[in-house]
Amino acid sequence: VINKPPGMVVHPAAGNYEGTLVNALLAHCRDLSGIGGVQRPGIVHRLDKDTAGVTAAVKNDAAHLSLAGQFKDRTAERWYLALGHGNVAGSEGIIDAPIARHPVKRQQMAVVRQGRPALTRYFVRERLGSHTVVECRLETGRTHQIRVHMAHIGHPVVGDPVYSRRRNRVGLTRQALHAYYLGFRHPRTNQPLSFTAPLPSDMAEALQKLKKEAVH
Repeated sequence: VINKPPGMVVHPAAGNYEGTLVNALLAHCRDLSGIGGVQRPGIVHRLDKDTAGVTAAVKNDAAHLSLAGQFKDRTAERWYLALGHGNVAGSEGIIDAPIARHPVKRQQMAVVRQGRPALTRYFVRERLGSHTVVECRLETGRTHQIRVHMAHIGHPVVGDPVYSRRRNRVGLTRQALHAYYLGFRHPRTNQPLSFTAPLPSDMAEALQKLKKEAVH
């Protein structure tokens, strides 16, 4: 289980062959599951390059199949903290909106009627003036799911270079999204395990800035 820093790509791909999480894992540990193929050894689920936080890698195929199964049947828990623009209505809600590739902008994802099912539960954790800290719990694992869903309900993630057109005035150079909790069962013993990662410094500073503004 790793606390991935922001700015690190998870696995090698076009334009990013070095300095990835997979490169670091292979330098640290020679045995990784081969199910993901040569470029994605040990990787069961992915965090975006600029999303920080807790993620897991697996050393053997049995562990890979177990964890992949837990993600697929939604028994693994992934909770994120996001800083959204605007004041999110209510204290909690469910975003149930299918996601697929954007029909025109192929590098992006979008809410598309014929897309794959995507469900995010959210809970308002803090209101900071014209921003809201939201805990998002993934029920499905679509690419860019939280970023697309937050934009879909009119509260895009602060600093998101793809899905937000709003001015980012808290100084963040990336999307304010942090994977803070991961829970799953141990592949061999079936014991429940849970891991948390503290907020990275840039996001913590952004929240501190907004708290000071809210007081004044």
